[in-house]
Amino acid sequence: MTRAYSTLTIKRADAETREISGIASTPTVDQAGDIVEPMGGEFALPLPFLWQHDHLAPLGEVTYAKATAAGIEFRAKPGKLKDRLDEAWQSIVAKLVRGISVGFMPLESEPLPTGGRRFTRWAWYELSAVTIPCNQQASIQAIKAADISTRKQAASNRVVKINPSDLLPLSHPDVSLEEFHRRLDERMA
Repeated sequence: MTRAYSTLTIKRADAETREISGIASTPTVDQAGDIVEPMGGEFALPLPFLWQHDHLAPLGEVTYAKATAAGIEFRAKPGKLKDRLDEAWQSIVAKLVRGISVGFMPLESEPLPTGGRRFTRWAWYELSAVTIPCNQQASIQAIKAADISTRKQAASNRVVKINPSDLLPLSHPDVSLEEFHRRLDERMA
């Protein structure tokens, strides 16, 4: 199985529902030199939502996924295994685990001039929370907020909602990760 990773940005956290949403894949070159085309993904919901790509450590399931030219929007909800969910939740909220990764099987691909591959058709098998991301532009955009103490904390932090299509001008393969974050920070200011 092939994996494509992405960064995680926490905007809100709710210890009760633990639902997350964001972008699972973007059409940009990742740190492995590959592109996983969002519109090429083939999948059926629900998809397993795993901890660190470990099929023996499911966290829940992906309940919504929509492929767009900018990326694959997703929502995932937790399962019922308290100890594993507590560890994962605490790691995500503490920003110790900052990545999202798609586990997939390539169906069609073509070489890129830089040596990587462009996966134009692929079977999506799972989504994982991971420690080390590869695709730096896809991210968790929100963790569903309903918890009172979390709302109070979130109220003190500035939250900016970004439409994934707004990132396309930033996501050119020649834009470094540092430059991407600098431009993103400018837009959020």
